[in-house]
Amino acid sequence: MNQNNAILVITAFFLALSACQETSYTPKPKGYFKIDLPEKKYRLFNPSDCPFQFEVPHYSKVVRDTTFFNEATAYPCWMNIDFKSQGGKIHLSYRPVDNRDTLRKLIDDSHKLTFKHSIKADYIDEMQIHNKRNNVSGILYQVGGNAASNIQFYVSDDSAHFIRGALYFPVEPNEDSLAPVIDFIKADILHMLESMKWKE
Repeated sequence: MNQNNAILVITAFFLALSACQETSYTPKPKGYFKIDLPEKKYRLFNPSDCPFQFEVPHYSKVVRDTTFFNEATAYPCWMNIDFKSQGGKIHLSYRPVDNRDTLRKLIDDSHKLTFKHSIKADYIDEMQIHNKRNNVSGILYQVGGNAASNIQFYVSDDSAHFIRGALYFPVEPNEDSLAPVIDFIKADILHMLESMKWKE
């Protein structure tokens, strides 16, 4: 047998051995679908029968909340800002304030409602909202973890108006998959609060 044939036989032998070995596969980690988010553009939302106005994203729809109330109730300025393509909804409630005790109770209730999520929350961060020019102040809560609502907030003029909001998704909470959309809508909420004005 010449040298070339010997090399071919040895090579074939090692190839046959390697082909008989069991190959182990490592499964790919769980992934999430890529989310295409729209360009940020805003329009003025100025309801004639409510004492406030603010800008909302053009890809959202504002509808009256008639879940618990009809159009003729004492709270006509309760509404939902629906982010249909992102699957989220901001529940917004407005209450007139007649004295400091009422305002203190509304703030306390807002705080309690947010901290009810602490059972599932990894953390709750508070961000102060101060818009002196438009007399709007309050707190935005970022609730980390698999809580039912990852963003909640309230704002007031400290004398006559109080608005509370909470962002919800109609799915089982999963912060990892929802994080890009939560961050996207959080920027819209901040814009909404920065553009908010009370009507005299």
